[in-house]
Amino acid sequence: MDLGLKGRVALVAAASRGLGRAVAEELAAEGAALIICSRKAETINETAKEITAATRADVLALPCDVSKAGEIAILVKSGLERFGRIDILVTNGGGPPAGPFQSFSSEAWEVAARQTLFSAVELARQVLPGMKERRWGRMLNITSIAVKQPVDNLILSNSLRAAVTGFARTLANEVASFGITVNNIMPGYTRTERVEELARMMAEKEGITPAEFIARWEKEIPMGRLGEPREFAALAAFLVSERASYITGTSVQVDGGWIRSLL
Repeated sequence: MDLGLKGRVALVAAASRGLGRAVAEELAAEGAALIICSRKAETINETAKEITAATRADVLALPCDVSKAGEIAILVKSGLERFGRIDILVTNGGGPPAGPFQSFSSEAWEVAARQTLFSAVELARQVLPGMKERRWGRMLNITSIAVKQPVDNLILSNSLRAAVTGFARTLANEVASFGITVNNIMPGYTRTERVEELARMMAEKEGITPAEFIARWEKEIPMGRLGEPREFAALAAFLVSERASYITGTSVQVDGGWIRSLL
């Protein structure tokens, strides 16, 4: 299937590893040019080299802390100077730390809000004017299955991913007439560095091995295994493609059947 992504320009945040990188690789393989970022210049530059070598895509890599509006502005400006436009935005900021409500101060909530919610808001603010002018655009937020079915010990993620969902659903209606779609994609338990780190932390607290803790997750998943980043990225590529022009305001899970709700 030709997704119509050849020649498009995509900005993918937090793309040095995990799901962000998988999405960037998939879009590059489909012929899109990339603007990618992460906090560390060395890491994102190495990622760019590897993606270019594998796909021959034109990749601009820049360090950017997406929790800081000023750095987002520089990122978008640099991307526009290089490519002239940004057609696709994939927001992503990594997950807030795990823990119960009483373990987080008001400052911790503010940091998590800047990283998870305000980063998506500010990225959208920067790229939407150009999309409106060209009357074509795709915005995709990487959220979490916690939006539909909260995960124990992840109160920051449960709360703020839901806020991103409310923002995106409202924005989708505001920009639909400009040919812009806004959707959310919800990863389940996927074999990423973030999930492996979380498993190690939780396993240590319980005095078991990370493998034993992951096996517990796998028992909750009807498919009986963790997802792979490339499986997640395949849907992400479709949702930002020309073929998905009539899909907006949705939240789609990639979770192997973990969520039990009907809708």
